[in-house]
Amino acid sequence: MQPFTMRLGKVWRASAPSLRAGYGSCAGLSTHAPLTHAPKGRFLHVSDEIRAAVHSNQPVVALETTIYTHGFPYPQNTALASHLESTIRLNGGVPATIGVLNGVARVGLSPEEIIELTASAGKPETRKVSRRDLGYICGLGFVQRKLNGGTTIAGTMVLAHLAGIKVFATGGLGGVHRGAENSMDISADLTELGRTPVAVISSGCKSFLDIPRTLEYLETQGVGVSTFADGREGKVDFPAFWTRESGIPSPTVIQDERTAAAMIAAQSALSLSSGLLFANPVPSQHSIPKTQMDTIMAQAILDAEKAGSTGSDNTPFILARIRELTGGQTVSTNRALIEANVVRGTRVALELSKLEKYIVGQADGIRIPGSSLPVLSIERAADNQISNAQGESSEIARSKELQADVFVAGSLAIDLSCDFSPDKKVGATSPQPQTSNPAQISQDIGGVGQNIATAIHYVDTKVQFCSVVGDDSAGSMAMERLTAKGCSPSAVVRKPSARTAQYVAVNDAQKNLVLAMADMTIMEGCNLEIENVWRPQLERRKPRWLVLDANWDSRSLQQWIKIGKDIGIKIAFEPVSIAKSKRLFASPADDSSVLGVLPDHAVSLATPNSFELASMHAAARGAELFEREDWWQFIDAMGLSSSGSREKLTSITNSTLVDKGTPQQSIQLLPFIPTILTKLGPKGVLMTQALRPGDERLSSPAHAKYVLSHADPTHPTIGGIYMRLLPPAERVLAADVVSVNGAGDTFLGIIIAGLAKDRPQSLIDLIQIAQQGSVMTLKSKEAVSPNISELRGLL
Repeated sequence: MQPFTMRLGKVWRASAPSLRAGYGSCAGLSTHAPLTHAPKGRFLHVSDEIRAAVHSNQPVVALETTIYTHGFPYPQNTALASHLESTIRLNGGVPATIGVLNGVARVGLSPEEIIELTASAGKPETRKVSRRDLGYICGLGFVQRKLNGGTTIAGTMVLAHLAGIKVFATGGLGGVHRGAENSMDISADLTELGRTPVAVISSGCKSFLDIPRTLEYLETQGVGVSTFADGREGKVDFPAFWTRESGIPSPTVIQDERTAAAMIAAQSALSLSSGLLFANPVPSQHSIPKTQMDTIMAQAILDAEKAGSTGSDNTPFILARIRELTGGQTVSTNRALIEANVVRGTRVALELSKLEKYIVGQADGIRIPGSSLPVLSIERAADNQISNAQGESSEIARSKELQADVFVAGSLAIDLSCDFSPDKKVGATSPQPQTSNPAQISQDIGGVGQNIATAIHYVDTKVQFCSVVGDDSAGSMAMERLTAKGCSPSAVVRKPSARTAQYVAVNDAQKNLVLAMADMTIMEGCNLEIENVWRPQLERRKPRWLVLDANWDSRSLQQWIKIGKDIGIKIAFEPVSIAKSKRLFASPADDSSVLGVLPDHAVSLATPNSFELASMHAAARGAELFEREDWWQFIDAMGLSSSGSREKLTSITNSTLVDKGTPQQSIQLLPFIPTILTKLGPKGVLMTQALRPGDERLSSPAHAKYVLSHADPTHPTIGGIYMRLLPPAERVLAADVVSVNGAGDTFLGIIIAGLAKDRPQSLIDLIQIAQQGSVMTLKSKEAVSPNISELRGLL
């Protein structure tokens, strides 16, 4: 996976939901004039771990770095940075240390990068980076003057928001300085809280600041300020950093992290652009008594006035003097409160993660990149209004809308079809390699999963399609065209900095595939989305069928299968290609939890072509699945050899198929997949099925010649094996074929649509109907012919 990198002018597209809602600028950094020629990663780099964690609603906690570059010396600062990150991980969160390294703003510094940054502490060229400094230091990096910088609270908030992080734990907040009515010395932290929607957990303000005016200023900026009660009842003060009491009542008081998380979620859902401040008092055992602190503070301020320390030099002078007057006690208190804030911040992030996953599970909307809160679609709002006008409650309307008979999880891609169009005088039928060829090129949305879902939708069966697209122009086009087809995009997730899948097919003059190129890397590594976004939808909808295509990587595919099996949903598998078909059998040979044998099977149906079937068979053999005891028990129960009887197989199919090994391969895979429909193109479909005891075909004279074997009548779960070669619905002339793309997907879509009915027809009848639909698609320029809607009455 490539690092998550962005141009400054485009960074808002990846992770700032509020900006997409119309705030106009990226936390004050213009988005109207992107540096279109600047290489990616020039200004901002978000690590892979943070990108994935934010995208899947994991509890991410931002950490500043000024404390390391301008607070603690090296190597103590390195040790503190490592300790705080470990504290977050031990409490179940994901740390995102933020700083500027070599002129690039970075969110999620690696251990090596943290060491490099902390080692530069104390050097004159190492900057303290607030909002105003980001353009300067990153701009210098662009012209090869690469500086390091520790981000302040304001600078960290800006970068955290750009990366989609909502929780930030730090030590103490800046504030309004005493005498600010004359000096105008007000910390940028306060104005940043007024315009950047990040929740900051701190121990309040240092007591040498003007706390009443600080709270007044935050109120003017629209910043919500709350203090954790931390076991206290009655009046609760806003803390003063080293001491739990300041003598100033907190504007509001909250009892726990869950309340804080609910406030953050509400702030995000309401698209409020200001932040939240949660004051966490220093642990009582480390708190310095207020009376003692007041005396020390007064002396330190007086000493600063005598020394003429003003402006940016004022705070460092006072802090150093306080450290001296307390005999270093403030250092240990400082460490204790920072760690306490990090723990508290992690707990808030955990509660927020739980809450947002619950919201995603309860609502059905397009997820905004970087945000876990769904947006209710206009279409749904209109549907609810219509339902209410007809006298239905919104709950009833919502219940009906959530129904889905089929859930399709697979690829959504932009398809380019390149049909070789030679000069008729030349007479060539196939394009020539290593040169340009004349062609007719068309573009549309495709993807195996999308095609299957579209076919199901066209024949009037309720279907929910889930997939992933990039946050790019191709992804936008795919979403728009999916909606135009009448398919809901509510379960399609947009992944920042990922490329939308694309498929390029090169066909000969007869529209037969010569070569295809597919970029499906976006389908890899979606385990977090599967568990946190789509599993809740499956559990809520409880469809009859889950259809999976093999564009998912092996680990994701196994995860989908396990979830479907856990919920009790029948699973259909579309192998997609020779190479990808192997992914179904990638689990270890002794792992029966995913690929069990009938009746404990996970996959109920598969629709490979003969080449994909051979590939699946080879993969299963390579995984030693044919050596398993439960596999042999199934074969023995059938009373036949593992490859079947050649004479019987030839009589049911034909010698060509038997010589190729197609019937034998399907029999050997049958214990794991009890229904295999092998697509043979113009030669029809080979149906191989394990029958349960009591199936009427076992005793029907009309089906007797297709029953390959009978199990012992006393066997509780296996009745016999049924095999039948079904002829094609129609002999299609080459001149009538417009495109072969999507014919197989149409076939599976119609099969599943039929099986999902309350009273499904026989599989044989459904195969014949599905073959008619495939013919319609062969004759259509569309990946799935809209004309298959004519078949819905037959289902």
